[in-house]
Amino acid sequence: MDITAIYPGSFDPATLGHLDIIGRASKLFERVVVSISESSNTKRFAFSEEQRLAMLGKIIKPFPNVSVATFGGLLTAFARSRGSAVLVRGLRAISDFEYEFQMASMNRYLAKEIETVFMMTSPKYHYLSSSIVKEIARLQGDITGLVPPELVEDVQAQFQL
Repeated sequence: MDITAIYPGSFDPATLGHLDIIGRASKLFERVVVSISESSNTKRFAFSEEQRLAMLGKIIKPFPNVSVATFGGLLTAFARSRGSAVLVRGLRAISDFEYEFQMASMNRYLAKEIETVFMMTSPKYHYLSSSIVKEIARLQGDITGLVPPELVEDVQAQFQL
């Protein structure tokens, strides 16, 4: 089967946990579209949409079947516009599952033909989140080993005093 999967998120910034999911999803699906939410009423982004697109563009180079796009509006509408019947969501801990279960259920209500596939992040990244990376960078800490090497300077530069 020729399946395109959508991996949505804010990627503000992308972490090694995100890259782990991208790499593993690229082995399971013919195409993976890493999809950046254009805006949010509940989140304030540290990086612009253009910055997040550029950073993701750097880290997907090893995966020829992975692309990056932005979307606004409903994720299910975006998935339909891309001909995708699969949403990929990464899970780190049980606290993620509660939120993700609710979102998957709503997406299923909105689009019965679209399935959500949950992928557990590799254990070495269970503790990792974009929020933690941003906090460490704000406090001028070392984020090496938390974000892909190609992004360390970009993230640190965003939080220079």
